[in-house]
Amino acid sequence: MEPLSIQTAGIGGLGFQEVALIVLAAVVLFGGKKMADLGKGLGEGIRNFKHALKGDETPTDDLKRDEVEAKR
Repeated sequence: MEPLSIQTAGIGGLGFQEVALIVLAAVVLFGGKKMADLGKGLGEGIRNFKHALKGDETPTDDLKRDEVEAKR
């Protein structure tokens, strides 16, 4: 017998059309501003995670700049 082979396309088996539909639905449901805020928060979370893995306890200049811009 031949071994089973599973072929996936795109992200986790989703094709371009499925991913585009999911992104479009998210934009319609939450709006462009919320999606931008979500992306920003996700980026900051990943950045903080990377710094935590390195053992950095103090924020980098990028984080300080973001905090200053947020206060404006």
